[in-house]
Amino acid sequence: MDAGNTIAAASSAVAIVVVLVAAASSLAAAEAAVPAVYVLGDSLADVGNNNHLLTLLKADFPHNGIDYPGGKATGRFSNGKNFPDFLAENLGLATSPPYLTISSSSSANYVNGVNFASGGAGVFNSTNKDQCISFDKQIEYYSKVQASLVQSLGEAQAASHLAKSLFAITIGSNDIIGYVRSSAAAKATNPLEQFVNALIQSLTGQLQRLYDLGARRVLFLGTGPVGCCPSLRELSADRGCSGEANDASARYNAAAASLLRGMGERRAGLRYAVFDSSAALLRYIERPAAYGFAEARAACCGLGDMNAKIGCTPVSFYCANRTGYVFWDFYHPTEATARMLTAVAFDGSPPLVFPVNIRQLADM
Repeated sequence: MDAGNTIAAASSAVAIVVVLVAAASSLAAAEAAVPAVYVLGDSLADVGNNNHLLTLLKADFPHNGIDYPGGKATGRFSNGKNFPDFLAENLGLATSPPYLTISSSSSANYVNGVNFASGGAGVFNSTNKDQCISFDKQIEYYSKVQASLVQSLGEAQAASHLAKSLFAITIGSNDIIGYVRSSAAAKATNPLEQFVNALIQSLTGQLQRLYDLGARRVLFLGTGPVGCCPSLRELSADRGCSGEANDASARYNAAAASLLRGMGERRAGLRYAVFDSSAALLRYIERPAAYGFAEARAACCGLGDMNAKIGCTPVSFYCANRTGYVFWDFYHPTEATARMLTAVAFDGSPPLVFPVNIRQLADM
């Protein structure tokens, strides 16, 4: 090899090393930026808490988990991974474990994140009462975790750790589904606007408690277009989306975004991102082929018309092409849908995720 070729080869090697070092530094920076994720919410984020409850709202049986590593049901309401899994992967972290799994351990480690989410939970304590861990109860459990961190790390270090951590919240869908399914008489005494205002009033106090307990980076996932889930479609003669439910979702999401904007202006150190999962998911539902889906109306797993009469159970039918379905069961998205939605929330832009995306929130 002549001198010119030797120099060129050396330069290429140096360039490769620089790229590898830069990539490693970028990953390390992302991991350092967000040391842990604390998740609160409903079945869209439950990774196994309901396994420990005496409830009908469970997913710890087939065919759930058929595409999860190992092919076993974990308590996720999905054929595979769900939003918290993909969020953690994008941040270079392990999925935060369910609180009820680790809280019983004498050596419980909360510094790496905790998931408090519970299938069936709503903003209101009355939503699926006694069948899940209510949102207020989840916050109570988190207060115990915060106290434990203060005891183990010291007040200043615990506050710093929590301020850098990400608090991911997805809540409200079950309240809206319950409202839509309520009687006409009940709605007459509780009009939609009044119902949404009550939700936001409750949510205001709940988010304030989380802030008082150290939450400074908040990711809020609005409710999806719940009127388009197979269960509510199945109730209409034309199998179309429920306009009432989607209107409720849109109002709630807008009000929650306004609430967080106000809190961001008045609460020192609070940074937030709002993901409009309703608008994001509607794109897949209205133009499925454009996003690689073959079926956006029926559920992959279930029984009855549109697989939406009965949920996903061991005796239910399930589709072979699960990556081609938007919905896994009569309420929940498939792993493929969850992966795509998380990617949008992580690197997307307004109006789907605002005022910043998750990556930008993590870098703040």
